Amino acid sequence: MSEYLSKEVREGLEMARKASLKKRSRLRVQAGGETFRVLRLWDGGFALDHDDAAHLRGLVDLYDGANHLYQALIVASEDDGHEMTFEFKRSTAAVDKAPLDYDRPDDAPVALLAR
Repeated sequence: MSEYLSKEVREGLEMARKASLKKRSRLRVQAGGETFRVLRLWDGGFALDHDDAAHLRGLVDLYDGANHLYQALIVASEDDGHEMTFEFKRSTAAVDKAPLDYDRPDDAPVALLAR
């Protein structure tokens, strides 16, 4: 069907699709003080608008609104002209407290009361 449409109409449809994905998505990538809107996210990576982040690589942070989801090491994998896809070399879930060095018993006291 797309071969019957003129080039201008196809470009207009692609721009509308990108705008729709950007509006719906709360996901964003932050790297080097810059923030980029995520168009799609899957288990092994994510996609960004080609015009925004064709140069992105290295260590990034993924956010869903204000919630920090992952810290990831990424590499660019595919460029289709409209989207740039990135794959995770490593992704670590963000946590709000440091991990314990030992196994905490289920019946351990929550706090210590002073005398």
